[in-house]
Amino acid sequence: MQTDLLSLFGYFASLIIAVSMTMNSIVKFRWINLAGALAFATYGLLIQAIPVTFLNGFIAAVDVFYLIRIYTKKELFETLEVRGDNKYLQEFIRFHQKEINKFFPGFEYKPEMNTVSFFILRNMNVAGIFLAHRENDVVLKVGLDYVIPEYRDYKNGKFIYQRLRPDFVNHGFKTVVAPASNPRYAGYLKKLGFKKDSSGNYVKNLIFK
Repeated sequence: MQTDLLSLFGYFASLIIAVSMTMNSIVKFRWINLAGALAFATYGLLIQAIPVTFLNGFIAAVDVFYLIRIYTKKELFETLEVRGDNKYLQEFIRFHQKEINKFFPGFEYKPEMNTVSFFILRNMNVAGIFLAHRENDVVLKVGLDYVIPEYRDYKNGKFIYQRLRPDFVNHGFKTVVAPASNPRYAGYLKKLGFKKDSSGNYVKNLIFK
């Protein structure tokens, strides 16, 4: 019975490692891989397989090292404003259209609607795109806030809604409204301080009272 439980624990640890390999996000990969490595190291101890414990302990240490680097590394964020007819913008959306539709079902690019259009650059690498338009003079309504998988660690969102907040306010915006029909996108907005209103949209005030 005890041997069966140990075997199940070993399979469970293997499953965690396998799941980590499917992650597009480097951050998610490191966290899940760390959990798997710790589980395997524990399994090695339980079955007295020192090489297994040593190897997975080393992998866990490597994951911790890179996670610390990810969370403490200072990155240069910039915005690159683009016109609605920008060819790269259109190709970027076309290339990522399938995944964009996961977070923004039914999204259709309408260049004439965008009041605010820019790429988010991290150390001069394109990390995502932000498209929005002015509504009722003081409302910035988000049409697309897409981040490529490699950069999904909330830093893009914090850059947009915290560091760019004074710029939005200077342009006359008082509130950001973001429709969210995807639960993962809704969770992202909540972590950035948005509140769900009676109409089902997520709202964030730019003017602090």
